[in-house]
Amino acid sequence: MDFLRPASWPEALAAKAEHPAAVPIAGGTDVMVEINFDHRRPEHLLDLGRITELREWDGDGDTVRLGAAVPYTRIVEELAGDLPGLALAGRTVASPQIRNRGGVGGNLGTASPAGDAHPALLAGGAEVEAVSVRGTRLIPIDAFYTGVKRNALAPDELIRAVRLKKATGPQQFAKVGTRNAMVIAVCAFGIALHPDVRGVRTGIGSAAPTPIRATAAEEFLAAELADGGHWDRRGPLPPALLRHFAGLVAGAANPVDDVRGTAAYRRHALGVLARRTLTWTWEQYRGEERTPTCA
Repeated sequence: MDFLRPASWPEALAAKAEHPAAVPIAGGTDVMVEINFDHRRPEHLLDLGRITELREWDGDGDTVRLGAAVPYTRIVEELAGDLPGLALAGRTVASPQIRNRGGVGGNLGTASPAGDAHPALLAGGAEVEAVSVRGTRLIPIDAFYTGVKRNALAPDELIRAVRLKKATGPQQFAKVGTRNAMVIAVCAFGIALHPDVRGVRTGIGSAAPTPIRATAAEEFLAAELADGGHWDRRGPLPPALLRHFAGLVAGAANPVDDVRGTAAYRRHALGVLARRTLTWTWEQYRGEERTPTCA
């Protein structure tokens, strides 16, 4: 196994172009596990640890451009206001040691349906900045996941950053696992309210071959909030609405039975998570009017 260690971003792109099968490594929290257990033995490892721009973020304007290797610890500490859903997901990632190294780029590159960042990225409407020596393109998050642990990156492309609109409303994330830390999610759910466009987005993890959105649930909730005047009145949501939303989220899943849980349990748990997170986000939205805060 050859170890490639470029000192700059152009060098990294050149190395990836010359060796398209080279496996990028930044935090190493996924790749090194696979190598240590002999699940993967690539001919080349492409170490991106010296590329400082991958560990930087920029929040100018209404968008956050998040470097692929910004560790979860910094996302939690520095971006909880602008990207609350992703920060909440970051809090659940493994242990403090892994949160100090792992970043969103690794989750995207691995494209495991159980990756903790995926539901928040879907709910937030992220775009993935994919770069090669041929140029840069933005991949909408909805088009990024193409199969089980497969993504839309070309062989010569690297993830440089993720772009997310700053939150205009409350966001939530929750997952079910066998314990509170160091656990792969049995299922996970993210939701974001977008009051500026009177919209709702969701993300489901570990309950389908790829991370997915519950689009029917989103459309139902957006219509109910608009038709019922809930956006303006900010009153409590009817229990029947919460139940129907939860059922649509559970119905969007396509889970399997495995060692972490049965398909039936995953569907049930997703419904519970959907109802709870919608309740939490709506209470936050109502509270913003009742008790406004000052920057």
